[in-house]
Amino acid sequence: MATNKRITARQHKDARMAINPSELRHPETTRQTASMFGALLIAAIVCGVLNSVPALEASDYLETLAAHESRILVAVFFQAAMAVIYVAIAVIMYPLVRIDSRNSALAYVTFRSIGAGFLFVGIVTLLLLLALGRRLAQAGAPAAADAALIGGLLRQGRDWLNHIGMILPWSIGGLFLYRAFLRTGVIPRWLAIWGLVGTALTLVATILYMLDQIQIVTVAYFALNAPTALLEVTLAVYLIARGFQHSEPALQPSAHN
Repeated sequence: MATNKRITARQHKDARMAINPSELRHPETTRQTASMFGALLIAAIVCGVLNSVPALEASDYLETLAAHESRILVAVFFQAAMAVIYVAIAVIMYPLVRIDSRNSALAYVTFRSIGAGFLFVGIVTLLLLLALGRRLAQAGAPAAADAALIGGLLRQGRDWLNHIGMILPWSIGGLFLYRAFLRTGVIPRWLAIWGLVGTALTLVATILYMLDQIQIVTVAYFALNAPTALLEVTLAVYLIARGFQHSEPALQPSAHN
């Protein structure tokens, strides 16, 4: 009898903590929100491409900084736009993650906001490189050793900010997002699992880079990040075309907080 009472109490507790399927029909999971999320994912990818400055990878980049001023300013604009888009993604997806767990939602929006913040900080390195190029152009002389040292540190700092400072917390936040997708069932299960696996691989790549075990422009780094990149394109197209699913949650969480 006591065992039956404990089982019944546990069942009532699980029922109270389970996701209510009607919550999946709230405004935050409407077709409009899904389309907006998909569009923001695509916009972020475009900004990520346009905020690159290939000239900074050349061996004589210090001598050509001033000549590439317009391209650097374009990169500054698109990096700022990407940061704003990332903040928007964190905000609009917070209510859906909260359906799964309040604590997960708080962790999600915190980590993703930190990641977006590092993008804003990365803008400063581009502006400092631009200022360095202008000074060198005004001096009209080859770059001195101290200028080469400063330029090298700024380039390295930008890589660390963008590929560690931004990606590490952003990916941690992504684990909470795809966990919520898996448990609420608003996207197909295979997409949610792809998101979890891809995000985990991106974290591995980021940690290896942080520990100086691999570099950015390598096959290994590309291979570890490719699943996440392909996922984001696939997920964006799916959400724009079909929106969120309004089915029973794929999994029931063990706790609602």
